[in-house]
Amino acid sequence: MAEVGGIAADRLRSFVERVERLEEEKAALSADVKDVYAEAKGSGFDVKTIRQIVRLRKMDQTDRDEQEALLDLYKRVLDL
Repeated sequence: MAEVGGIAADRLRSFVERVERLEEEKAALSADVKDVYAEAKGSGFDVKTIRQIVRLRKMDQTDRDEQEALLDLYKRVLDL
């Protein structure tokens, strides 16, 4: 393993290449997600609402309940 300035070049190259591969995979996955949203929109679903549902499903029940309670409170304060 060659060292340049105290840095193991092969090890560093390995990390950089792994990150590059993962970034490529992430870009491909992002494109796939975009395609699914486009398909849902084409089927008549509201994509903005689907995104909100996906975000809510990532949250645990306690956080979801807290967010909904705050939203209800703010709506009441603003007479919505």
